[in-house]
Amino acid sequence: MTLMTSTLIQNSTIINEGLSFIGDVLIKDEKIEEIGLPGQVKAPSGTKSVDATGLLLIPGVIDDHVHFREPGLIHKGDIFSETRAAAAGGVTSFMDMPNTVPQAVTLGTLEEKYRIASEKSLINYSFYLGATGNNLDEIMKADPGEICGIKLFMGSSTGNMLVDNEKDIRELFRRATMRVSVHCEDEATIRKNTEFYRRKYGESVPVNMHPLIRSRDACFKSSSYAISLAREYNTRLHLLHLSTADEMKLLSSVQLTGQKQITGEACVHHLWFDDSYYEDLGSKIKCNPAIKTKFDRESLINGVNNDLLDVIATDHAPHTSEEKSESYFKAPSGAPMVQHSLSVMLELWHRKIFSIEKIVEKMCHNPAILFSISNRGFIREEYKADLVLIDPDHPWTVSRNNILYKCGWSPLEDVSFKSKVVKTYVNGNLVYNYGEIDKDYRGERLRFDR
Repeated sequence: MTLMTSTLIQNSTIINEGLSFIGDVLIKDEKIEEIGLPGQVKAPSGTKSVDATGLLLIPGVIDDHVHFREPGLIHKGDIFSETRAAAAGGVTSFMDMPNTVPQAVTLGTLEEKYRIASEKSLINYSFYLGATGNNLDEIMKADPGEICGIKLFMGSSTGNMLVDNEKDIRELFRRATMRVSVHCEDEATIRKNTEFYRRKYGESVPVNMHPLIRSRDACFKSSSYAISLAREYNTRLHLLHLSTADEMKLLSSVQLTGQKQITGEACVHHLWFDDSYYEDLGSKIKCNPAIKTKFDRESLINGVNNDLLDVIATDHAPHTSEEKSESYFKAPSGAPMVQHSLSVMLELWHRKIFSIEKIVEKMCHNPAILFSISNRGFIREEYKADLVLIDPDHPWTVSRNNILYKCGWSPLEDVSFKSKVVKTYVNGNLVYNYGEIDKDYRGERLRFDR
């Protein structure tokens, strides 16, 4: 375990709560001790000083949507390998989905994932309890202060956790005491589209048909249904990885009613790619929901900037290169993104698509607010010192040599970025430092003020 020491980060440009200013931050005993203007913070004897002149300092990214594959699918990724990649990308906390093997649908299987994370995770962690349609009593036993939330698949994806029985879904929405995070795609629509394209192409369906099979209508129908249930039962609903312009209209109508218990997430790949990329990248960008048109991408960008979308996450979902090289129906959906999500967003900042303050709001502040995470997500005194230093002028290119995912590939290979994460602090510990990783440090279980 890394020995604890006080650290004074000096002269960085602090991005926090809508403000940007040059200042100093003192870290002591895993927490932020003091924040002040340059030269005003008095550090105790023995404090390590870090000259961060010219660097940006932000709260650690909280990724509310990852698939780290452990237990049961560790040939794709595991908690150690993927949190190593996350730390290199400025992510200091994650929330992992339940479609592992076994599925995390009982409190016992969930606690086993927490045990594994306590032994292997370099960053802070929490895990969703999955809904199956017949485990509602188990869900109701969960302590809201101990787990991030409930995950409901209203569309099939990796792990076959689809729940499509209306009675079961209604009962979950009626009784849920925690935020319900939902994958929304209408299964009947997807099956109908699948059969149409299978008749047309046989088993050789081109990958660029993916957004027509898992279509805009499939997304809209399912999201509309989830929102209607949340309104009916006053459920706290979090719509994951929204991908269409139509869903932005849905959220706009929700916002007008003031029902902010209904929130939305954008994923980095939907903000970066559009369907023109299928020709070059093929199944590497086959994801569920599908990456769709440029029009949809621009609507999502506007949704972030207009605060229709509350959170930016990754849906980090590694598969092996061999699995992704299969034909359309055999190639699994999902892509590894957690190491590169902040770099992508910073590149969009350089392109003046997002402000740096908006990026911090959506990737750091809002996940902490929506999930009521205790003492994280902000640069505040007495908060845990989850902090990231970024060099805004450090060009680099994604390559097989610097990819840290266990699967060893990225859909962003050969993409160059203007900015780079250079230091990542987790609970005051320097876990990532200019390419060097403290492999011995272990993060903490997230707690929730509920």
